[in-house]
Amino acid sequence: MRGLTGKVVVVTGGAGGIGGATCARFAEAGAVVAVVDRNAEAAEALAARLRADGGQATAVAVDLTDGAATEAAVARIEADLGPIDVLVNNAGWDAFTPFLKSGPDFWNRIIDINLRAVLNVTHPVLTRMAERRAGRMVFIASDAARVGSSGESVYAACKAGLIALAKTLAREHARDGLTFNAVCPGATETGLFDAFLDGAGDKDKLRTAFTRAVPMGRLGRPDDLPGAILFFASDDAAFITGQVLSVSGGLTMHG
Repeated sequence: MRGLTGKVVVVTGGAGGIGGATCARFAEAGAVVAVVDRNAEAAEALAARLRADGGQATAVAVDLTDGAATEAAVARIEADLGPIDVLVNNAGWDAFTPFLKSGPDFWNRIIDINLRAVLNVTHPVLTRMAERRAGRMVFIASDAARVGSSGESVYAACKAGLIALAKTLAREHARDGLTFNAVCPGATETGLFDAFLDGAGDKDKLRTAFTRAVPMGRLGRPDDLPGAILFFASDDAAFITGQVLSVSGGLTMHG
């Protein structure tokens, strides 16, 4: 895809399944990748592997639910790597919990990780992008936000918020030349998904149900996502903003 070589790309949750695959694909495309993750050891291990493979990558350890620490991390990335060209808001967390079995402590954790943390990192990055009148943001939402998903009520609400945030920022900053789009994975084989299934009781039964619901007959894999993410970040998508793309094997098909 055009226009990714030399771009400074920040991927939150970069040491995880989808995040790690996305960081690797950006590095292959010639981007300078900041692997942002709460897990410092995992972030550094991935960055080292990408560098060993000939890519440019650095690890940034930060808890994105801490607003002040996140602002400092953004400033540090720009001081070390240069202006941020692309932000991929990928970090997230979930646990299988029917709404009536959940409570405020659980809600707060889900909201802090999946929504507030995105606001914490988006605001300082967007401030700089708007000043430069250049930049791309890709929000990793979820098909749960588009059609609902049992046991994921608060998570789905947060991910729906990311879609609304992407569309609203797309309107507010269209004249600045910035773009904001969302990618919605379906059920994808990651450590997070495995942990989600653990909380459901009959793990194998739920995995089978998720698989049968996918017309293509399998769950997603982390490597299924980077193509869509890199497309929205590239020059090939320069005239595309405020859009939502499902990467789910046909799980959802509405416009």
